[in-house]
Amino acid sequence: MMKRFTIGQIELESPTIMAPLAGVTNLPFRLMVKEMGAGLVVSEMVSANGMIYESDKTYRLMESRPEEKPLSVQLFGSDPANMAEAARRVEATGAEMIDINCGCSVKKVLKTGSGSALMDKPALAEEIFKAVRKAISIPLTVKMRSGWDASGDGAMLLARIAQDAGVDAVAVHPRTATQAFRGHADWSIIKRVKSALTIPVIGNGDILTPEDALRMLDTTGCDAVMIGRAAIGDPALFKRINALLSGDIVKPRLVDHFAMMERYFTDSLDYFTDEFIACKTMRSRLGWFVKGLPGCSAFRKEAITLSTRVEGLALIHAYKEKLCEGEMNEKVMASGRFADF
Repeated sequence: MMKRFTIGQIELESPTIMAPLAGVTNLPFRLMVKEMGAGLVVSEMVSANGMIYESDKTYRLMESRPEEKPLSVQLFGSDPANMAEAARRVEATGAEMIDINCGCSVKKVLKTGSGSALMDKPALAEEIFKAVRKAISIPLTVKMRSGWDASGDGAMLLARIAQDAGVDAVAVHPRTATQAFRGHADWSIIKRVKSALTIPVIGNGDILTPEDALRMLDTTGCDAVMIGRAAIGDPALFKRINALLSGDIVKPRLVDHFAMMERYFTDSLDYFTDEFIACKTMRSRLGWFVKGLPGCSAFRKEAITLSTRVEGLALIHAYKEKLCEGEMNEKVMASGRFADF
């Protein structure tokens, strides 16, 4: 039987977490991965300053529904007082958890002293952790990288600071701030952090298959796994991980994969009020869903010009039908990725 996982006072049904991804983990996507079995979903990065100035765009990022609960909202910022006030406001919106971003290495975030920049300023990070912890009653987590070099010492230091400041769990993505998503994640750093802490440790990085998730849990001793880019075009990965953790092996059906893809497309168009902007956003997302399938290059080429709901649904349906036919269908089934059509 799959073990449950607890952060603070919140018990999760699965030790699997959807990583916060800017431009991806909006409400339609979170609802989809939650339905697929993710134990916890996390919002896109939310600016503490945006909360303070009551930006409509910022508050939109936290729009939620009961079906996705519990929801964790990820905050980024570099001013302890602002982070504390922003956290209070996030809690007031009904979020069940707050995550502090100490891992983003995008230049515009680093320039504000936020994200991975805090790993180079442990004293400031400590101030922020303590200020936010004092401001809220809901669980608090911190997501970090291995640091600014490959030693992992930065993660060890920040993780200890977080625990001492009252943080309820830490997530470790063991790539350096300069690596971005290049190279390989050094899982040994997750193991080191886990051995040094008493609070839960969440492992993140290079989980592409259910077997990867199980291997990370086994080799590092971490309490839960966080899935990022691999879930963008394959939300059912959570379902397969949960099955494996329960001793089963589940293969998705191609028809279910396309049904999920169609639903994500239509839900996203409903979420974004502007049809053209929604279609423009979904062009790349649909490409992720067909990655590795026969004829996916031709599909992506057509998808980059999508501008209406009708065009998008027609493209999805036409491609699905192509994969049902003769040689195309044989290639799909031979790949072993799907159980049947």
